[in-house]
Amino acid sequence: MNKKTTLNRRSFLGASAGLMGANSLMGQSIADGTRNTNNPGGTRAPHFQAKAKRVIFLHMAGGPSHLEMFDYKPTLKKFDGKPCPQELLEGKKLAFAKGTPNMLGPQAEFKQYGQDGTWVSERLPYFSKIVDEVTMIKSMTTSQFNHAPAQILMHSGYQLLGRPSLGSWLSYGLGSENNNMPGFVVLTSGGKNPSAGKSVWGSGFLPSVYQGVKCRSTGEPVLFSKNPKHIDDILRKKTIGTINRLNKLQYDQHNDPETLTRMAQYEMANRMQQVAPQVMDLKQEPQYIRDLYGIQEGKASFANNCLLARRLIENDVRFVQLYDWGWDTHGNAKQTDLHNGFVDKCRDIDRPIYALLNDLKARGLLEDTLVVWGGEFGRTPFRENRGGKYGQWIGRDHSPNAFTMWMAGAGVKKGFNYGESDETGYNTGSDPVEVYDLQATILHLMGFDHERLTYPFQGRDFRLTDIFGRVIHKILA
Repeated sequence: MNKKTTLNRRSFLGASAGLMGANSLMGQSIADGTRNTNNPGGTRAPHFQAKAKRVIFLHMAGGPSHLEMFDYKPTLKKFDGKPCPQELLEGKKLAFAKGTPNMLGPQAEFKQYGQDGTWVSERLPYFSKIVDEVTMIKSMTTSQFNHAPAQILMHSGYQLLGRPSLGSWLSYGLGSENNNMPGFVVLTSGGKNPSAGKSVWGSGFLPSVYQGVKCRSTGEPVLFSKNPKHIDDILRKKTIGTINRLNKLQYDQHNDPETLTRMAQYEMANRMQQVAPQVMDLKQEPQYIRDLYGIQEGKASFANNCLLARRLIENDVRFVQLYDWGWDTHGNAKQTDLHNGFVDKCRDIDRPIYALLNDLKARGLLEDTLVVWGGEFGRTPFRENRGGKYGQWIGRDHSPNAFTMWMAGAGVKKGFNYGESDETGYNTGSDPVEVYDLQATILHLMGFDHERLTYPFQGRDFRLTDIFGRVIHKILA
């Protein structure tokens, strides 16, 4: 046997892994035969005609209080300051509260707006004007009561690290319509990443070409996108060509699909160098649009990111994920107090969301763009108590049992309220919605049967919703 035909253990395992990976990139998973391309970034067809072409997901990291935003509970006023009934606490896991905490009435005034009488608090005066564009889901529930696991579950369908995020699944299923920009872009505000870190936009066991690309609101859109000193565009292009010829030799030898990913990412980075600065330049927007959003020049603000999200989807980015950190209102300091830091956070998002929905609608984009808003869980109807008092600051503990999210745009009903929490807002009442149900519904609106969008890994087919999930048909238009 000559050297060219020698098959050792390493070669066999590498070839086997490469074959499986290549088949996956070509879409030949057992349950899904819709994809037929060996280009990991190429456009692919969904299972059926989609109502939404793209998604903007606004995630409020930390768990915003539904009881001060959308879920008005007058019963809490009666219980304000009284010990929490033991039947509410029975069987519940609490993140920080100790003993028997005192109930806490609504810390904001509410009014009803729109055709369905949607309750909105005084903290969101701009949003109250656009409630007829959204479907409120007031019966969300999750199994996780700590930030990182709850965020990972919300975005990957599993509370532990290692699964692909929602944006990665959609990138895998649909590919990209723009060869010069990623199909999945991430923007952050609030000064920090979510508690779960970058895993919430990771590709997990999918090829890494499908992971989210985090862009910056200021400076270079992506770090090191500019040419190094003494390197011009021609030399850079030649350098990438040489690197990828070496990568191609490596792929021919070992058949590792991640080599294809690396080649695609080098080429994408080169194309982004030319395109991304223009796409991410808010100064190209007229002043009245910048004023509408309330953007802050030179800052990584939520307002800036909302306008960037609109510009990105106009450039055929399929999935834009905005993370806004700072919603963990425990009341242990001024910045987490429901009358201080929380009010500031509501003010930060209120006008930009109003601007985003109106801007999308005016441009004819809202009819095929799905906008999703929410956190990883809600807050308790009682004041947090960690064995003592925080004094003047007022806050609530984590509550996975019931919280509110909303959706707007492509394929969902307008001015509609779905589900209820109980009279205290602590548990779901009617029509509970699991995180998996929300994920299944988003995939459905993007043209996918969540049970058929799969990827073979470790001997079985995985999917975003694991073995759970149902489409919430009652909220669909």
